[in-house]
Amino acid sequence: MYNSRIAGLGAYVPENIVTNDDLSKLMDTNDAWIQERTGIKERRHIKKGDGNSTSKMGAKAATIAIERAGLTNKDIDMIVFATLSPDYYFPGCGVQVQHLMDMKTIPALDVRNQCSGFVYALATADQFIKTGMYKNVLVIGAENHSGGLDFTTRSRSVSVIFGDGAGAAVLTREEDTTKGILSSHLHSQGEHALELSLRGPSTEEWVPEIIATNPTEDIPYYPYMNGQFVFKNAVVRFSEVIKEGLAKNNLTADDIDMLIPHQANLRIAQFVQKKFGLTDDQVFNNIQKYGNTTAASIPIALTEAWEKGKIKEGDTVVLAAFGSGFTWASSIIKW
Repeated sequence: MYNSRIAGLGAYVPENIVTNDDLSKLMDTNDAWIQERTGIKERRHIKKGDGNSTSKMGAKAATIAIERAGLTNKDIDMIVFATLSPDYYFPGCGVQVQHLMDMKTIPALDVRNQCSGFVYALATADQFIKTGMYKNVLVIGAENHSGGLDFTTRSRSVSVIFGDGAGAAVLTREEDTTKGILSSHLHSQGEHALELSLRGPSTEEWVPEIIATNPTEDIPYYPYMNGQFVFKNAVVRFSEVIKEGLAKNNLTADDIDMLIPHQANLRIAQFVQKKFGLTDDQVFNNIQKYGNTTAASIPIALTEAWEKGKIKEGDTVVLAAFGSGFTWASSIIKW
């Protein structure tokens, strides 16, 4: 058995910045209201015609990650792509990236675990490497939320939260089993599936076009979130799954050098930080700039933290996420 380690990281976000003040022109909201509840100041949104899509943003992030890993596209043995907003209902984004990046006819697997999608995808890739089946696996988290949001007052509690973007990691074989991904921990609780859900279509014909041709007030196409219920469950499950990972590896909160939480809500991250007694230097948040990018949030944040020199060789890095499903997960990594 091998371990797998992250050999390269990359991230991409659209150039179009949407501030809280921009949203206040579309709905009854304001900068103070949004920041107080979410911590978000701005986010990135795709502009129609800017050449971006979920798969294309994923490919852009992947190109950076592969180059930083010192590899070429032909060295990748498998793609694992996490998203809740694929370009098409089917096929998935994984095969599109394989084509866009002119890769060999390698397997492409799509993961639909929303906010915890990247950690699930990372754990999946880790298993293929651990068993020796593949050597280099590309893991991508990417989202195009903006086209599927209702920018009116009725949906302000949800629509102000989400942004677009992509992050990617290249996992490669590591023979030293004290390094790399030490363990991953995955959970779900489907009884709460509809508390954070979207029972609608795909980003190719997204919500504005559908509503224009079929106007109705009973709209299943917009995301729904029972905010307080999700928050209460998130803070409990975040803490549980982090403790589970630490215990598995005989570690304590004192051993954490960097915690990268899913960027769902700054208040959730701050609650978890306080619960584990971590300093600001031990937790990395960038939701203030990008909003919640769901499956892309952890790889974007991980990439930024690494680029800023906040993650160094030998560090213990913890990834943790909670979201729709409900699903939650963590990974413990020795960098």
